[in-house]
Amino acid sequence: MARRGVWVWLREDVWEIPLRRYLALLVTAALVTGGWFGVSALAQDDRSCAPGVVRPEGSDECVGVSTSDYAFDRPQLRDVVEAIDRENRSLKAGSYVTVALLEPFTASDPDNLGDVLHEMQGAYLAQYRANHESNGQSPAIRLVLANPGATGAHWQHTVDELERMAKGPDRLRAVTGVGLSTENNKRAVQELTRRGIPVIGTSITADDLANGQNGKDPFPGLARVSPTNTDEARALASFAQVMAGKALLVYDKPGDPYTRTLQESFAKLIKGSPYEPQPFTPPADRSKEGTTANTFRQITHLVCDTAPETDTILFAGRHTQLRQFINALGGRGCQDREFTLLTGDEASYLTGDKDLDRSALTHNLSVRYTALAHPDAWAKASAKTGGSAADAEDLDELLSSAARKPVGPIGEVSLEDGQTIIAYDAMRLAVNGIREATTDGKTVPPLADVGLQWPQVKGSLRVNGASGWICLDVHGNPYDKAVPIVELTPEGRARFVKIAWPEGKPPGKECLPPS
Repeated sequence: MARRGVWVWLREDVWEIPLRRYLALLVTAALVTGGWFGVSALAQDDRSCAPGVVRPEGSDECVGVSTSDYAFDRPQLRDVVEAIDRENRSLKAGSYVTVALLEPFTASDPDNLGDVLHEMQGAYLAQYRANHESNGQSPAIRLVLANPGATGAHWQHTVDELERMAKGPDRLRAVTGVGLSTENNKRAVQELTRRGIPVIGTSITADDLANGQNGKDPFPGLARVSPTNTDEARALASFAQVMAGKALLVYDKPGDPYTRTLQESFAKLIKGSPYEPQPFTPPADRSKEGTTANTFRQITHLVCDTAPETDTILFAGRHTQLRQFINALGGRGCQDREFTLLTGDEASYLTGDKDLDRSALTHNLSVRYTALAHPDAWAKASAKTGGSAADAEDLDELLSSAARKPVGPIGEVSLEDGQTIIAYDAMRLAVNGIREATTDGKTVPPLADVGLQWPQVKGSLRVNGASGWICLDVHGNPYDKAVPIVELTPEGRARFVKIAWPEGKPPGKECLPPS
């Protein structure tokens, strides 16, 4: 027994103790390795925000293409996102194609986010009308939300996702929206169209974000429902009768696509002016305040130094800087002199800008701008062509049912800034192109054929938009599009003044662009 006990002890000492140590080391290594992979997997999962939406490396923004009821953590978007998701889920498999709305859904600036909300509402209402009030026309339309980030910095990732959807079972056939004329949006549009994906711009107005400039088409498949800055400036000139000797130009330097082309258009209007144009330099992110308020205070002194007959200021800048300039003009030394400030459609943001000093508009200062659309335009218009009150009323009727199911609710609606109207028209143009490209007996049109429809949208084939007739030239630009001239009131409202026309008069009833 003693010998056996010694043998057992020796066996355990020689074999089992080291074996236990080895097993312990292996278990520990496995746990460490498993833990590392687990943490890595969790970290990888943490980059996901929702189906199709992720946080790119080095960013906290959720970007990509949302196909669910995800509202990008923006409570004000919740109602309309849920309405879109409800409509999408009601569609039968195989009966629809997809249209993406490209907007900065993670914008933090209240004015930009309000713009996004209104464009979503307009696009959704057009989707609902296409699916329920088109006499059974096909295909049905599914709407998804494409976010390139608040400043568009992640456009490449989002464009890649959209291309994947165009080639796959999502059957993406068009991208609408885009909104601001920025460098990042310009890159996104250029890449989307290069990859053969049609784009319909809502409120992009920059001349260098359009085809047909110098006879070239750098964005094949791009169509727009808003006039270019040049056309807006021509319409404004025909309305205001701007005279070179009585106007001073204030402009953003170095500018972005919107401000640069607006500056160039205004400069042509006042060629030969005795006054040197006055520049200001805003932050790279033009939604930020920066130090430009100080520059504007100095410029107001120069405004007062102009000859007594000078009564017009042309402003080429974004809305934050426009608000700063108006506030500075409210405190100018020559308040006894009357001035009219004329600018582009960025002024539409000012109706909701709480930092605007509205009292400035009571000191012999009028602010008038070219709006993309206005709810009163056709009710008060005298034009017999170029649009109609009946076309605008179609949207009004749809809005009246959007406060409750099955259409709504879609959140607080305001038509004054024109964004809901113009986004509604852009989606209707997208639907028109998709269905015209769909051959009999088919549900899905070839992707390449959708963008080929734009040159035919004219004459009796025009789109009767709520913002006016959409008659496209061969480059996809609207011909002689109605331009509402709007005045900002001291109450913070956008008062409709008159419809102006780039050609100086409405298009003929045939609405055919000249050669």
